[in-house]
Amino acid sequence: MTTATAQNQPDLVFDPQLIKRFDINGPRYTSYPTADRFVEAFDANALGVWLGKRSVGGISRPFSLYVHIPFCSTICYYCACNKIITKDHGRSANYLSYLAKEIAMQAALVDGSRELIQLHLGGGTPTFLSHDEMRQLIGTIREHFRFLPNGEYSIEVDPRKVDFATVQLLAELGFNRMSVGVQDFDPDVQRAVNRIQSIEETRAVIDAARASGFKSVSVDLIYGLPRQNVVGFNRTLEQMIEISPDRLSVYNYAHLPGLFKPQRRIDEAELPSADAKLQILSLAIRRLTDAGYVYIGMDHFARPDDELAIAQRQGRLHRNFQGYSTHADCDLLAFGVSAIGKVGPSYSQNFRTVDEYYDALDRGVLPVLRGIELTPDDLLRRSIIQALMCHFELSIEGIEVAHLIDFDSYFAAELADLRDMERAGLVRLDSQWITVLPRGRLLVRAIAMLFDRYLRSDRDRVRYSKVI
Repeated sequence: MTTATAQNQPDLVFDPQLIKRFDINGPRYTSYPTADRFVEAFDANALGVWLGKRSVGGISRPFSLYVHIPFCSTICYYCACNKIITKDHGRSANYLSYLAKEIAMQAALVDGSRELIQLHLGGGTPTFLSHDEMRQLIGTIREHFRFLPNGEYSIEVDPRKVDFATVQLLAELGFNRMSVGVQDFDPDVQRAVNRIQSIEETRAVIDAARASGFKSVSVDLIYGLPRQNVVGFNRTLEQMIEISPDRLSVYNYAHLPGLFKPQRRIDEAELPSADAKLQILSLAIRRLTDAGYVYIGMDHFARPDDELAIAQRQGRLHRNFQGYSTHADCDLLAFGVSAIGKVGPSYSQNFRTVDEYYDALDRGVLPVLRGIELTPDDLLRRSIIQALMCHFELSIEGIEVAHLIDFDSYFAAELADLRDMERAGLVRLDSQWITVLPRGRLLVRAIAMLFDRYLRSDRDRVRYSKVI
């Protein structure tokens, strides 16, 4: 094993000069190939084929399920999610009826068992659903899938719309993990992004989750929002550390008003400078690690006894469309508009608008917009990118044995580019290992990009956000 094993990795090093040098536009690698490489030639029939092949060879993995609930009652100006702003529950009731149809159609095509080890409800705002609607949705899922004990069943929650009774209901329905959106507690920042949320209501929801038996609570923060500064974000971090969630994500705000219309309401003059953003990020890393959180990777931190941190130490950490995960051996079924699934060596994405989604289901067709069937080269590069993103190291021999290649000759061009990063102190290369060093950890996306065949032939990266 390399000297920088998962058990004794040195701490993350924040080097602003290196970050400025290597802070390029690039993917977040929740999949490889990334979703922008999916093609419409991969359709509903192609997904059906792979659902029917799941138990070939006698292997039938448990499922992970993602359900997209696009509805929000108010708009947050920074948001880049696929969402529908409405207060009309008639729209969510109609949506649930179509979700039930899609779930039944996919389940009917599944070959093998339908055991469920992981569920995530995202949005939008999943807690937009009424209590009866939430019961209906989980009842539909239970009709077709068997929830395994000790599974990970999570939901994204807007604390402004949730009370103790709702949290209790979620626990009764089987949810045991909660992701809470915060972004920033500074009232001036909240006004600038149209998300007014007090620390009291946030703490109340987290306390309710703990009282109701939730295993883990995760909180999302964002740096780079309008009117943010080091002093204000430091107060948010102090309050967050006092609340003490199990996991924290500190996301970089990517201002792309050309792609996301709500962001046009943000005054660009109020956005922090690039240097100010780096100062805020540096502060967040220092405060969270000093408070005992472990840096998992990208923008994620976790308590040392959290399952994410344990999985990373044990070499079991995985990355999927919901971020870091402890379940690497699952097929991921995805339901709802824009949702992305993974079955066997394939990815598929649903239509992005409800009209197209409803139309496909009315015709009795799975609402697949596009997808991709991975080639041997895709699978090889995906395993490399996963290892670097999740564990900050790669066994060259392990890749050679698993994929029957000679690493040095196959990746001669990539290794030549990696030497530049080695000279900069981001990585260490030897005959057996590629190791991301402490100074390179924040830039692991840039390192992973060197192994992205699509980016090597297509240097147009403006579609992506900055690495930092």
